[in-house]
Amino acid sequence: MNKDDLAYFKKWFLEYVASFRTGDRVRDKTIGLKEAHTRRVCKEIMMIARSLDLSEDDLLLAEAVALFHDVGRFKQYRDYGTFNDSVSRNHAELGLEELAAHKILSRCSAAENKLIRWAIHCHNVRVLPEEEEAKLVFFAKLLRDADKLDIWRVFVDYYEGRYPGMDSVVVWRLPDEPGCSSTITGALYAQEMAETKHMVTLNDFKLLQISWVFDINFASTFRTIQRRGYVDKIATGLPHTADIQTAVGIAKAYVLAQQFPTSVEAGSI
Repeated sequence: MNKDDLAYFKKWFLEYVASFRTGDRVRDKTIGLKEAHTRRVCKEIMMIARSLDLSEDDLLLAEAVALFHDVGRFKQYRDYGTFNDSVSRNHAELGLEELAAHKILSRCSAAENKLIRWAIHCHNVRVLPEEEEAKLVFFAKLLRDADKLDIWRVFVDYYEGRYPGMDSVVVWRLPDEPGCSSTITGALYAQEMAETKHMVTLNDFKLLQISWVFDINFASTFRTIQRRGYVDKIATGLPHTADIQTAVGIAKAYVLAQQFPTSVEAGSI
């Protein structure tokens, strides 16, 4: 892959997204939110990748992975009116189908094609599947970190009212009611990611998002989480009960403890 290939991919992506706009204000605004998310994930993955001193070839691959990771979201929203995979289709699989249908990865080598497709396939799974090729795992981790960084930003903006008129599909139309699921808080107590199937309220969704810190892979990502104050900003809108504040405190302490690179990280690929 070279810079011309990446420029071609970016042009195709813009044209592809444009094909989903209908003129409906709310729907087009939601499409625009996902397009903007992709652009920012490209920037986030480059920030993490550069902190790891990746080669120029791997930087191009990283940006391509980020560019294509949410291609399936546009068809998902058009066909199902939701971003909830459990009541529609897995958006990663939808994206892979779209990339295949448009033959967009035909410009890539077989190895690049495999890496991009595997990273997309794995970017939204709860736990990364086992894979013998270290480079595939590494790029999947890069994408998962970059994706979370911007998803946190999007939701902080949403909770703080920066998206007036936005379709509540963004938060899965969960009710904004008091209380949280003990299963969700229990996951944070165990330093584990909570599961979407246990969400009942918007507060559960917020705690689940905080629990994502337990699935972060790189020190530079942890430093960014801390610098941007994501955990505190999401927690601001949560009830000030003892169990919730304890759960949030565990997540904050974990972020603080993970901000220095390890020897494994330095020799990732």
